[in-house]
Amino acid sequence: MKALVLCSGGLDSTTCLAIAVQKYGAGNVLALSVSYGQKHQKELNAARAVAAHYGVTLKTLDLAAIFEGSNCSLLQGSSEEIPEESYSEQLRKTGGAPVSTYVPFRNGLFLSCAASVALSHGCEEIYYGAHSDDAAGNAYPDCSVAFNDSMNRAIVLGSGNRLRVTAPFIGLNKAQVVARGLALGVPYEKTWSCYEGGERPCGVCGTCRDRLAAFAANGVADPLEGDDTP
Repeated sequence: MKALVLCSGGLDSTTCLAIAVQKYGAGNVLALSVSYGQKHQKELNAARAVAAHYGVTLKTLDLAAIFEGSNCSLLQGSSEEIPEESYSEQLRKTGGAPVSTYVPFRNGLFLSCAASVALSHGCEEIYYGAHSDDAAGNAYPDCSVAFNDSMNRAIVLGSGNRLRVTAPFIGLNKAQVVARGLALGVPYEKTWSCYEGGERPCGVCGTCRDRLAAFAANGVADPLEGDDTP
């Protein structure tokens, strides 16, 4: 059997990659990275680094044109600034609507593309790193259990029962993801989560806050954290 892992270069997807490699072996795992018009290339560089670390083949898709009409704050050309506050603070301002860093139906698009790539390469399983913290409060609705179950059902049906979706963290929070990764020896120093593309993580965007808290909950420091991290 073979598996495809959606690999953003971030903490969650890299932990997924470690799980897939442990299960199938590096020679039976394909990593897929997506350029979607994001403001920086740090996460794409991180995806290459973690794929090289695990010795898996990495394919990259360019889907930037699909999001050209979006004003999502993560995208090039957006007039929105990336919020420097927690997701709970952001959701209070949005009234429960998805936050400004939600890229329109991104996971749905990525999983659909991944299904075509996976089937073309003889894979039987797609891994991606959605977890409960991202789904909480409707911040990222395409990370929810209901969304995952629906996409899995569609892909199973659309592939003639040849392919399924596995989201191993769908019922876990980010601290639990880190705990799993630490046990697997995941090279978190090679990953990138920050929404900004600076030399170091900003420490104040929503994903930086969650990442720092997840490592702290496990009693260890984020390997990317420096003395100047806010």
